[in-house]
Amino acid sequence: MSRAGAEGERALLRMERVTAGYARDIDILQEVSLTLPEGQTVGVIGLNGAGKSTIMRTIYGFLHPKRGRIFLAGDDISDIPPHRMLFRRVWYIPQESSLFPYLTVEDNLALVHRKLTGARPVVPPRATDEVLERFPMLRERRRAQAGNLSGGQQKMLQFALALLVRPHLCLIDEPTVGLAPKIAEEVYDWIEAFRDQEDMTILLVDHNVRKVIEMVDHVYVLSLGRIAASGPRADFQSDLHQQVREWLGIRL
Repeated sequence: MSRAGAEGERALLRMERVTAGYARDIDILQEVSLTLPEGQTVGVIGLNGAGKSTIMRTIYGFLHPKRGRIFLAGDDISDIPPHRMLFRRVWYIPQESSLFPYLTVEDNLALVHRKLTGARPVVPPRATDEVLERFPMLRERRRAQAGNLSGGQQKMLQFALALLVRPHLCLIDEPTVGLAPKIAEEVYDWIEAFRDQEDMTILLVDHNVRKVIEMVDHVYVLSLGRIAASGPRADFQSDLHQQVREWLGIRL
């Protein structure tokens, strides 16, 4: 890739000194600032419990900052609820399934398609048939209930929904947890396609630190709810600072 670092491009999303948590007196994120330049893939790495998923949930509106602000394309979205983020071309693929388990594959797709079409988005959603062409396994199981799919197929349907929506910004949280290595590699291929073919800006969290660093343009290290280090991918490919290695408990 020949893309610049996170500080040198026009920001699509900015978190500015955001503090957030699930209880009044407990802050998971503490003055977190990060930038997602338009068209780039940014990764957040850190130990379990560091607050990586909380960053995603706060951006998407499931949590609102106690302090600090979040900006999308210059607009303050700090207090916007999750159901409004879709209409701002932001999509969230959470670690856990977000599907309607008793609806079929095609009904899950059709439900989101109808919601978007009714909102008259600037960029219209893809047709469900076009999306299913990209995922032949889902096409074969289009009339199966989502809850009856394997874990890998459910993850595939979550990515198919993102492809349908055509978001400007896609938040992808631990997409390979619990998946077999072969399926995990397919997931990474989908993320690469989103970045390169769909021109999405992506915020990625994944437990496979080596893979995250390989795929992203810029890396943030989160430790105990704070940004402990950040830099372009090249800084982390050549070597991780000893202190960062200790935070993550890994060897690269």
